Amino acid sequence: MKNRVKTIAAALIIATITFAFTTIEDGKKEVKVETSSVTWKGYKVTGSHAGSIALKQGSLDFKDGKLKGGEFVIDMTTIENTDMEGEYKAKLEGHLKSDDFFGVATYPTAKLVFKTVKSTGKNSYEVTGDLTIKDKTNPVTFDMSIYGNKATANIKIDRTEYEVR
Repeated sequence: MKNRVKTIAAALIIATITFAFTTIEDGKKEVKVETSSVTWKGYKVTGSHAGSIALKQGSLDFKDGKLKGGEFVIDMTTIENTDMEGEYKAKLEGHLKSDDFFGVATYPTAKLVFKTVKSTGKNSYEVTGDLTIKDKTNPVTFDMSIYGNKATANIKIDRTEYEVR
């Protein structure tokens, strides 16, 4: 299993993030972390794995009913695999938490801070922000949709930019 996990060569991790928050009004809206979800999918030479990870805190900023900013802290210690069971699930989760990957003992959180938000439609935005993983910060750009009190985004990152090997 260890050799198989080390063969993870594809450089993309896709995170699908769904946030629940109070009704859109002007000002800072705290994200309800207990009802929000972050799912991930990591690719390797022989396939992929999927899982979830918890938000520690988050907020979205609105002005004139439009998204203007946001900030999120992800609890890296909660990374979980959802497509395996038993021994292999535990081994993969342990490996993801190890210094070979996310090093959660040293880096227990990751952070996303919105820098620019551009409206691309009635409920759609293009967001550029700074994503920090393992004390490495890189810009990310992604689309976000907001409907009522629910926001959804898909973010693709190159894990090697964060020294996640």
